[in-house]
Amino acid sequence: MMTNVTALEMKQQKRTRVRWAVAGMMWAAIAINFIDRTTLAIATPHIMSDLGVTTEEMGMLMSAFFLCYALLQIPAGFISEKFGQRKALGLSVLWWSIATGLTGIATGFKSLLALRMVLGIGEAGAYPSNAAITRNWFPRSERATVGGLFDSGQKFGGAFGIPILTWLMIQIGWRGTFAILGAIGVIWAVAWFLFFKDNPADHKGVNEAELSYIRDGVENVSEDKTMPCKWYQLLKYRNVQAMCFGFFTTNYSSYFFITWLPMYLMKDRGLSFAEMGFAASLPLLCGAFAEVIAGWASDKVHSSGRFSLTATRKGFMCFGLLLASTIGFAAVTESLYITLFLLCCAKSGTVIAASQVWAIPSEIAPRNMTGIVAGIQNCVSNFGGVVGPIVTGFIVGATGHFEFAMLFTAFLLLLGLLNYIFYLGKIEQIQVD
Repeated sequence: MMTNVTALEMKQQKRTRVRWAVAGMMWAAIAINFIDRTTLAIATPHIMSDLGVTTEEMGMLMSAFFLCYALLQIPAGFISEKFGQRKALGLSVLWWSIATGLTGIATGFKSLLALRMVLGIGEAGAYPSNAAITRNWFPRSERATVGGLFDSGQKFGGAFGIPILTWLMIQIGWRGTFAILGAIGVIWAVAWFLFFKDNPADHKGVNEAELSYIRDGVENVSEDKTMPCKWYQLLKYRNVQAMCFGFFTTNYSSYFFITWLPMYLMKDRGLSFAEMGFAASLPLLCGAFAEVIAGWASDKVHSSGRFSLTATRKGFMCFGLLLASTIGFAAVTESLYITLFLLCCAKSGTVIAASQVWAIPSEIAPRNMTGIVAGIQNCVSNFGGVVGPIVTGFIVGATGHFEFAMLFTAFLLLLGLLNYIFYLGKIEQIQVD
């Protein structure tokens, strides 16, 4: 614990930056999270050949993860608030890393199915915990920056992790690759338990100047962990409803880029497998940088005092969804280069909105319920990831191409835009009745 210093000494003291080391570990957790969940997709041809898994069974394996992941978001948020993020996030990463490593010794469909379900349960804790850490460790003026930063780990993981995983599987096989990924997660978890503290005041590296800066936008951390209402009672509040629907439409579009985009580029645009690999990584790479920049820019806009918190958050989210809707134009253009440009714009739009989405739970949640609000939002939004690939598959199967599927995605994004404009209210803490 830090000793008390006078106001003058605090003013003269140079502020430490431990919170950004915490943000870096949050980013790494999400990057590991995304890489571990997508490794199965890359290893699919090898697993089907080695273990005799059918195409239908592979589809069930993919769905099993997303279903468990979505359903466990709310319990994960509750655990994060009840027991603290040090335990919740650390054990979450440890849990899913062990499941990842054990995937390398799977013997068939049943063992793979069990491990994918365990992986989904473990990974559910990442985003709700990170949302609560954002509330406790960062002032309001930095929350969108941090939200954009840690969520960008997913895009960097896709843009850079997939080529590395492909190379690893060529060198040591799919079983060895899963073992290495599991070990990386375990190392992260050990470092997290050694470094992180739920309360910044308990961290030896945080001085009084940094603590005062953090507390400028965050209520004092209390030992009282009681919650003012039941989790399901939050669903009656208009802002929670608007957050869930808006993020659902965003995620519906986002999952297109990690499920059907490779097939679209090869089927409708005629790219070879090698060409597709490069082209498919471009939107993810653009999105990674766009999200960090958008989070930082929105905090700067709000801190300038020219716009309210509500106007800033809604403005960036609406601009993001408007930009994301260009996926509809990408479907009807003839030039490959224009199509790729529009796809990069569309992906950047979804992450610009996401940079605000992950800041809002800490700004509207009642006391001790940030992780739960984030969990509710992420639970509903991930059903966009569950149904999106299925709906796209049916539309492509019926029409023979992706044009109408992408136009439908653009239509949903415009509904999300209208939702943020007209249904989302003032961004302020919910006052429980």
